Amino acid sequence: MQLFRALAPVRRSLSTLRRALSTTTTTSHFASHDDQPQNEVLVEGMSSARAAILNRPSNLNALNTNMAIRLKKLYESWEDNPDLGFVVMKGSGRAFCAGGDVVNLYRLVNEGKVEDCKDFFRNLYMFIYILGTYLKPHVAVLDGVTMGGGAGVSVPGTFRIATDKTIFSTPEVHIGFHPDAGASFYLSHLTGHIGEYLALTGERLNGVDMLAVGLATHYCMSARLSWIDERLSKLITDDPSVIDSSLAQYGDLVYPDKNSIVHRLEVIDKCFGLETVEEILDALEIEAAKPNQDWCASALKKLKEASPLSLKVSLRSIREGRFQTLDECLVREYRMSLHGISKPLSHDFCEGVRARLVDKDLAPKWDPPTLEDVPVDMVDDYFSPLGEFEPELKLPTHLREAFI
Repeated sequence: MQLFRALAPVRRSLSTLRRALSTTTTTSHFASHDDQPQNEVLVEGMSSARAAILNRPSNLNALNTNMAIRLKKLYESWEDNPDLGFVVMKGSGRAFCAGGDVVNLYRLVNEGKVEDCKDFFRNLYMFIYILGTYLKPHVAVLDGVTMGGGAGVSVPGTFRIATDKTIFSTPEVHIGFHPDAGASFYLSHLTGHIGEYLALTGERLNGVDMLAVGLATHYCMSARLSWIDERLSKLITDDPSVIDSSLAQYGDLVYPDKNSIVHRLEVIDKCFGLETVEEILDALEIEAAKPNQDWCASALKKLKEASPLSLKVSLRSIREGRFQTLDECLVREYRMSLHGISKPLSHDFCEGVRARLVDKDLAPKWDPPTLEDVPVDMVDDYFSPLGEFEPELKLPTHLREAFI
């Protein structure tokens, strides 16, 4: 803690510079969001830490613009506070975070409020970059549903605690979108081709499997989390190794069962390492015909239910992410997200959300309807620059990367 206090003036200066840079990104939006309830992100005090609690339990703590802005402001202030050694993030109710509030985005798109959609993506991705370059240890308690953007606001941090109630997935291809919020970075850096498998199928992982593939760093039974809470509340340190050992001391030792993803890795790499979605489907068809490969049939079903355009876009996104830094992935995903909600390019996002979350008829009418009908130019458009009059996502890379 003495080191943190000694560096306090430097950190305060750094904070001033960062806020000056980010003003153009967020200041113009504070007025329109200040009237939103602040209890969507609660703050819990600890001896040497602060906890941010995502607090929209009736919406599985789905993220909105107000929450992204508040998280960014809180984390910046905590990073510059010499009396705080680390930061914790938790969720209220039965979820950690189910991702972005896509139903609200769907309504905004249909109402023509595209600028509000841009605000959401810009502020959320900015916060994720801050988390991914944070100067203090970060602990995310993934107790319950952790999907899409929920992984985005936790995986880039230092520690992730999974539990017996954790359910992880990146299901965006089933709503006509793509795994975003940094997903193309962290999924692409998993072992082998697990990232392609999770991105294209939206397969769910439990807490043990998250630990096995590296998405989680620790595991604890949900009923025992209070022990970890108590330990963290009394911990006075900024040393990641001390936090790591404390989490391990109060955690649980677990092993993957016979249905674990770890037993599928060879076939996953064989199929999902292929160049195109069509080749992946063909390979899965062959594997599904073999004994004891029921999961292949399930993966095939998920692929066939997804948006053909989203599958091709998402595969390319994961492949590009493998050779990019976090900031490069976020800038690219921002382009993709804005293109993805643009009806002149595709209406699959609105159709997917309608079919799964609004009308819930589970019968989306994808356009194009098949993989064969998806032109290369349409996929390319997702990755194209935003244009002369549309600003790209600006991240403070020249301020934060030097301190990583």
